[in-house]
Amino acid sequence: AKIALHEFKGFVRPASILAMTNLATISSLSDKICARSATLARVALLPRPLVFTNGVFDVLHRGHVMYLAQARALGASLLVALNTDASAKRLGKGPDRPLNNEADRAFVMAALASTSLVTWFEEDTPLALISEVKPDILVKGGDYDMRKLAETAVVESWGGRALALPFVDGYSTTALVRKIRQV
Repeated sequence: AKIALHEFKGFVRPASILAMTNLATISSLSDKICARSATLARVALLPRPLVFTNGVFDVLHRGHVMYLAQARALGASLLVALNTDASAKRLGKGPDRPLNNEADRAFVMAALASTSLVTWFEEDTPLALISEVKPDILVKGGDYDMRKLAETAVVESWGGRALALPFVDGYSTTALVRKIRQV
């Protein structure tokens, strides 16, 4: 279907965005979001090697996007496991975090080209989920010592790899939230 374009304050925008009527796009995004109970079955349909990463991804920024693109480049599919709201609160990032609820964070994550599937985990770590889906590659941010993580040992037990990707300097959700609050 041809998308009609409209001018709006000098910008050309698809009518589907203005009217929120492009249900096919919304459906394709929600198709990438998967309940925890259905994750194993959905992962079985993904091409391998499967890359797994996890996090809160509360306020998405350039550092997140670059990290996720790098993670995806390591394999054929990327499964992103989000901390549920309850799990995120236990991380101690602040009493009002996460700022975006788990459903909203999943929808934003599903919109990224790098992600193949998005799910959640309620526990403090995704160890049980990792053990269930058996990714080929586990990826974490550069602040983790991969040798100290139980997740590394379990992934390596079936011949997988565990890697820490370097942070993009100058990008942090905590610092961004702090900056916004100062305005």
